[in-house]
Amino acid sequence: MTSNTKNSTTRIAQPSVLPMTRKEMDRLNWEELDILMVTGDGYVDHPSFGAALLGRWLIHHGYRVGIVAQPRWDRPDDVTCMGRPRLFAGVTAGSLDSMLSHYTAFRKKRSDDAYTPGGKAGNRPNRACIAYTNVVQRAFPGLPVILGGIEASLRRISHYDFWSDSIRRSILLDSKATAITYGMAENSIVTLADTIRDADQPDSKTLRPLLTSIPGLAVAGSTRDIPEGTSIIELPSHEDILADPQALITATTLLEKQVHQNKETAIQSTAGRLVILPPPGQLLDTKGLDELAGLPFSRLPHPSYTKRIPAADMIQTSVTTHRGCAGGCSFCTLALHQGRQIRSRSKKSILNEVKSITKVKGWNGSISDVGGPSANMWGAYCDMDSSECKRASCLTPAICKHYKVTQSDFVNLLRSVSDVESVKHVRVASGWRIDLALTDMKALACMIREFVGGQAKVAPEHQVDHVLHLMRKPGFAAFEKFLKLFSEESKKAGKQQYVIPYLMSAFPGCTDDDMYSLGDWLKSQGWKPEQVQCFIPLPGTAAAAMFHAGTDMKGNPIHVPKTDAERLRQHAILIPTTGRPPNGNKGHRPHQPGKRRK
Repeated sequence: MTSNTKNSTTRIAQPSVLPMTRKEMDRLNWEELDILMVTGDGYVDHPSFGAALLGRWLIHHGYRVGIVAQPRWDRPDDVTCMGRPRLFAGVTAGSLDSMLSHYTAFRKKRSDDAYTPGGKAGNRPNRACIAYTNVVQRAFPGLPVILGGIEASLRRISHYDFWSDSIRRSILLDSKATAITYGMAENSIVTLADTIRDADQPDSKTLRPLLTSIPGLAVAGSTRDIPEGTSIIELPSHEDILADPQALITATTLLEKQVHQNKETAIQSTAGRLVILPPPGQLLDTKGLDELAGLPFSRLPHPSYTKRIPAADMIQTSVTTHRGCAGGCSFCTLALHQGRQIRSRSKKSILNEVKSITKVKGWNGSISDVGGPSANMWGAYCDMDSSECKRASCLTPAICKHYKVTQSDFVNLLRSVSDVESVKHVRVASGWRIDLALTDMKALACMIREFVGGQAKVAPEHQVDHVLHLMRKPGFAAFEKFLKLFSEESKKAGKQQYVIPYLMSAFPGCTDDDMYSLGDWLKSQGWKPEQVQCFIPLPGTAAAAMFHAGTDMKGNPIHVPKTDAERLRQHAILIPTTGRPPNGNKGHRPHQPGKRRK
């Protein structure tokens, strides 16, 4: 679906930067905001940052939007600096779940925050969606508050919370927000803005019956609020999940089905109240994604910041080519949030963005990344009606016959990017999906020789097949085949290049013996990994449900490393030292800290 402009008639010029102060509003001759965006990230005017992305999209559709970034949460002063918005406040924890942003896999506080000026932790609260909603409601009583982003999206129903080791109810109920825009929200949020604008009394109570008909919007209500004739998926109640861990497996399976089949409304009861989840919002197609990417993002942090934002530096010269991930890995939030169906930008749009990057201050001639959730999924599509699909993953246990992607098209795109004037280097820094890459050995060889830039990131995750099966990852033989080709093609190109494998310890179903098996394989290769991700059960994922229930998704008992002692023990099998990791890698480079917190 392209942009929904039928009800948005006022055209507003895109500002050089979205306002964060009253003075900036005055320079734009804006008397008031229509929508206030509150975010746990620093404000970077880049399409990788949700508040900037939706802010510019709403301006494109005729709404005046301001941003309050990382406000204090113990007083309302920061959120009132631009006055009460006319329609609603949007609240997001930022690019990461705030608890993941704050705590390691062993629940130790992190000292860094890549999305904050200066890179230090502490500028956003724990459970940021709840804290920010509270401060906005204190500042503007009666104003609708709409949650969005990964924290709210993945906590929209009852979920296992690793940091409190408990089942928490929907964040919608805990925050007392008006609604959640879940998933990719461009069309949903414009429809929402139009609905609130046209409502006679735009307060939370009177809006509820109107909001339950908007796709991609979770609302608390009752059966009276559900349009007559709606097809319903009834999820296990919050009380059912508290009483029986298997009910979380059922709820997660049904929610995945709703997201991927995209045709029914899900409901969940909590103490007599319903969380109502209409089907996901219509996703932007190629035309809509091109329209969105063509908005005049400066790609820079707000000029008021005096300290660098590490994440802004990382993505300054990167280009996102598509959305969605067909893998559906059980531990990952991407498919649940963005969907399994790939939606790709056009080649023309991508090249236009590259040209705009070359004009940004500080351009050094290198495009650091051309890719997405898995770089080599650009241009992929499914020739099957998604409402009929019953698979949890398009790629495992084998690549589905209905999933179509041409690897050579991606190579040709990369070559076109490298032909843009003043572009000296083009790299693919986002991960490759190995099983897809191996479907076209010639294209893969070209990618290795021309676009690696010294390091190729791939995600075998583990070496033991039954663990990989639970992860929804391909068998390890694919990784070994990839390594052989990578070594051969790097030598042909006369380059010293390295594979950076993402590895994971303490996954549900993984035993100490499984970790020793992985460790033995690494030793056989002469590899000494310096960093391994210890599994963190993220809310809403299948892996979190397995961790809590102690079974696989079919209810079969599995071993789950739950205690910190066992998790640390498994971790130490690959990284035996507690101090500085040893040097002296052979044919391997370590993970880069802070790059992966899925």
